[in-house]
Amino acid sequence: MGQARQSAHAFAGSALAVLVAGVVALLTHQPWLFPSLGPAVMLHVEKPASPESSPRNTLIGHGVALLAGYASLLAFGLADAPSVLQEGVSGLRIVAAAGSLALTALVLVLLKASHPPAGATTLIVSLGLLRTPTQLLVAAGAVLLVTVVDWLYGRMSGRPMPRWVAPEQSSEGGHRGGQDRRPVG
Repeated sequence: MGQARQSAHAFAGSALAVLVAGVVALLTHQPWLFPSLGPAVMLHVEKPASPESSPRNTLIGHGVALLAGYASLLAFGLADAPSVLQEGVSGLRIVAAAGSLALTALVLVLLKASHPPAGATTLIVSLGLLRTPTQLLVAAGAVLLVTVVDWLYGRMSGRPMPRWVAPEQSSEGGHRGGQDRRPVG
């Protein structure tokens, strides 16, 4: 795919996913748009075949991030505290944010489900920007929604994401379980 066509694809796919989530946010008056959707959508449309862009990694990544962020809020007694934007940074908030990010990273490595935008999601929660169970469910729904929109867009535009999981790349650059087809020599 040429660079102009790839750029147009990224432009259209990104706009479409955010527009759909934005319309749902407008209709429901719920936070269907939040910052870490942007990097997730960009991965989907720019690198649809990458393992980090797969629906599996996207959904597991943000799911773990939401749970780790909320667990951090609960563990440090911040579930009912104002957000860091209202209250400012405190030592407890720093520890909660560090803990949620570390836990998210640990679990995603163990599950072999890398999805870097999940790091932003866990911070959004542990910093108190999204903190109620309803907001967390809406955020999970938003991740699912943009993943489905991007998956459908990729299928229709000829740059599909995998159905669920992308093949892992071997250290030599080929796919595991299959023959590496690079030329010898």
